[in-house]
Order: sequence, then structure tokens, then C-alpha cells
Amino acid sequence: MDSELDPIEHRNAEMAATSVPPLRQEAVRSASAIEQPSVTWHELVAVGSIVLLADITLYRGHGYTGCALFFLLAPAFLLAGMKSWRQSLSVLVSGAMLLLLAVKLLWCGSSLLVFFGFALTVATAMSALGHPPFVLELIVYASQTIQAGYLGLVQYWRWAARLSPHLPRGGWLNIALPAITFLIFGSIFILANPDLATAFGEGVDWFVNNLRDWLFDRFPTPVEMMFWGIVAWVAIGLIRPVIQTSGNEQADDGFVIAKAVSERAALYSPFRNTLVMVIGLFAVYLVFEFVTLWFREFPEGFHYSGYAHEGAAWLTVALALATVILSLVFRGSVLFDPRLPQLRMLAWAWSLENFLLAIAVYNRLFIYVGFNGMTRMRIVGLFGITAVLVGFIVVLVKIAQNHSFVWLIRRQLWTLSIAIYFFALTPLDTIVVGYNVRRILAGDLAPSVQCSVHPISSEGVVLLLPLMQSSDDVIREGIAAMLSEREHLAEARAALRQQEGWTSYQLSDAWVLRKLRADRKAWASYGDITKRKAALKAFDEYVYQWY
Repeated sequence: MDSELDPIEHRNAEMAATSVPPLRQEAVRSASAIEQPSVTWHELVAVGSIVLLADITLYRGHGYTGCALFFLLAPAFLLAGMKSWRQSLSVLVSGAMLLLLAVKLLWCGSSLLVFFGFALTVATAMSALGHPPFVLELIVYASQTIQAGYLGLVQYWRWAARLSPHLPRGGWLNIALPAITFLIFGSIFILANPDLATAFGEGVDWFVNNLRDWLFDRFPTPVEMMFWGIVAWVAIGLIRPVIQTSGNEQADDGFVIAKAVSERAALYSPFRNTLVMVIGLFAVYLVFEFVTLWFREFPEGFHYSGYAHEGAAWLTVALALATVILSLVFRGSVLFDPRLPQLRMLAWAWSLENFLLAIAVYNRLFIYVGFNGMTRMRIVGLFGITAVLVGFIVVLVKIAQNHSFVWLIRRQLWTLSIAIYFFALTPLDTIVVGYNVRRILAGDLAPSVQCSVHPISSEGVVLLLPLMQSSDDVIREGIAAMLSEREHLAEARAALRQQEGWTSYQLSDAWVLRKLRADRKAWASYGDITKRKAALKAFDEYVYQWY
């Protein structure tokens, strides 16, 4: 019976194989052909280099200089470990952004810069393998390192298992037997001479003790070894990802393909009426804005915070909401409506009003700056309205060129990320303190309140030195007490950095300490902590009148 069934089973198997459609068979073959790339020595060296670099600069490091070195070298090691990679514009841009970021970390670092450093490292590896570094896709690409790293480690294990010594069977005895014989007879000869035995024993004892101390001092802890494993896992996942490159970049970029037949959109009329309404509303409000806040002297007690701070924030929200509305109007079936040109004309008219609204927001922010000086949060506001304005321009490009909603979302996330990146690079206190000091020396004392109520980083401390020449006694003495306080803090920080090592070094801190040491005679009278605190309190109470 078995012999009779064999031909039948064979024929059924052939029929099952031939019944699979050709495209399905090709897909099966393609899926089976996707394998992990072979392990190479330069890949192993690259992964090992990244682990060693991370251990020195991150795990054993104490500051931002170590991070700067890591973000400079880690992407280069990743590229060196890849079998092949593309030299594209996005790789060059990511590399340039990492270089600027590393320079800022060396000068005066921040946690935000470290976050962008890791993100740009992933973006560089992603771009090198042909994946555009869109923000959401970058998050997915980073998360795939969990699976890719595991598969890579499995591939490493299989590769290591195939390694075998090149000596023929029994060939190891050619080396081991003479070595063992040498050790035995050498030991006998040493023991036969008491003086030699004593000297040799002391040497061995010294070597063993020092080796033990060296190993105990440098032997990694379990947490450090776990850190090595995580870094190696992620590095392997970035070098050999499981995400495959798409060959259709235009489809990935979200372009809309126009239909041959036009159709009337059901929501065209509501959208048109909405645009007509907001055009009229914005026109009335812009007239009101121009009349009330442009080219006028503000009376005593004018609500600067309400108009120029909270009001600017609300107008920024209005501009962002306009961006969302235009994004939702120009999508789907509306793009194939024959009346689309008329809707676009309304959109252009509203866009012009939105640009005027953006100028109004800038005007409000500068009114607040003119009232009592520059602050970090006012720079945040300038970055925020600029990011919203650029995002609005991106929407106009989408409308003009019929890009898809996916295209828009990717560019909007890029806009937001790039704005935050440049904000992280901006020397905030250099701008803030420099501007306020110039105003104070010109006779406008109101910005002095910003020197009191806001913290000042190393970037801005030295810029306070010209205020030692202020004609106002309270401001001059308050700044002297403040600089005396900062000198003591800088000395303590320098001592701590010397213990922590080069990874915690910051150029701005070293610059501040050198300048303060050179001018310490100007505030020597405030070496007494009680007198210093009294001067600072008097300064704070005096300048609070301009808050």
C-alpha cells in the first residue's frame, strides 16, 4: 500500500506547487532570499570600537565633552562597520549637524543637545542605508534595533561556532609540549638555587599582587557589562537593520497622482464658506491690531504681560490653527474638484492675512522686549512663531503642488525638530545678557531686572563685567556681589571637574574662570559672604520695580 501511495503523494505535491501563482512563488523566493549579511572583521572592529568609545565617554564620563567625542566618532564607526552605504545629501546634512552639536557640547552643553546627538546618530546610519530620516520613521528605525540587534548577535554566534583552529589534528602538541617542558625544568633550576628562588619569588609576588590590584581597579562591574551589551546590541541593530530599503522613493514621499476624471467634492461648499468667513474676520482683526498696537506710546500701567506675552501666545495658536485648517481643507476629494482654482484663490488671500498676523506676533514680542529686556523665554517665543510660520509655508507648498497629507506631516515634523535643534545650538545667555547690558549702559535700567530674576549660564557671566562701570550705585554693587558669587562657584566647579577628568571639561566654564580671576580685585570687598548676600538682596529689591 505504501508503494502505491507514494506516486499519488508525489503527484499531489507537484500539483500544489504548480497551483501557486507565479507572483506568489517569486514573493516566496524573495522572502526566503532575505538573509542576514555575512559577518566581517571590520564590522566586529566597528562594534567593539563603539562599545569602547561609549564606555570611555558615556559610562565613565562625567560631562558633555565626553558626549561630544562620542557623537563625533560613533557615526564614523557605524559607517565603517556597514558592508556598503550611500553617500547622500541626508548623510552629509546629518554629519554637519552632528559637528555643530559637538562644538556646542564642548563649549557649553545641555541635555537637549545630548538627546539630539543620539537622534542624529540614528539618522546618519538610517540615511547611509537609503532610508530618508523622517521623524516618525526615525523612531521606528531606532526601535527596530531591538530585533535587528538580536538577529545580528545570533549571526555572530553562528559565525564564531564555525571558526576552528588552523593547526592539524595533534598539531597543538607541537607548541604545548615544549612549553610545558620548559616550565617544569625552569622551575626545577630556580628551586635548586636559593638566592635565585628568593629573588624570583619576590618578583612573582610583586607581579601577582600588582596584577590583582590592577584587575580589581579596572574590572568592570555587572552594570558596566550590561551597558556594554546594550551598546553592542544597538550598534549591531543600526549596522544590519531588518528594515529593507524601498525602491520607490517618490511613493514613499507621498506625492498625489492626479485622477483623469474630475469629481465634485461634497465638502467643497462648506470649505469655501469657511475660508470666506475667516478672510473677513482676519481683515477686521488686523485693522484693530494695527490701530491699537502699532506706532503709539504706551501709557503708564499698560498691561505688557497680557498683550505682549499672553496675547502673542494666543495669536501664535491662531496661526497654528490656520495651518491645521488649510491642511485639512486641501486633501482628499477636494483636490479633484473642478472648482479647486477658486478655492485656492481664497486660500492665497487668507495666507496673506496670516503672514500679516505673524508680523503682528513679532511686533508684540518686541514690544515686551522693549519694555524690560530680553529673556530666554522671549527667544523661545521668537523660535516658536518662526517655526509656525515656516510650517504655514510648508502647507502652502503642499496646496500648490498637490502633495499628500503624509508628505505634509513629515515636513511639519522636520520643521519642528529643526527649530528645536537650532534653539539648542543658540547661545541664549550670550544674546540675552549682551542685549540687556547694552540697554543698561545706554541709560535704560529696566533690563537689569532680568539679571536678577533669571539664572545666567557660563555663556553670559563674563558679559556682566561692563556693568561694573554703571553709573547706578545699586546696580554696580549688585553686579559686583554677583560676580564674586560666581567666582566662588566657578572655583568649586573647576575643582570638581579636575577630579572628574577631561570628559566633564567645558570651554565656557574655563573661559569664565580665567576672566573672573583676572578681574577679582574689582569685587574683592565682597569676599565676606554676609556682605555679599546683603548686596545681592538690595540689588534684587531695587530692580524688581521693573519686573
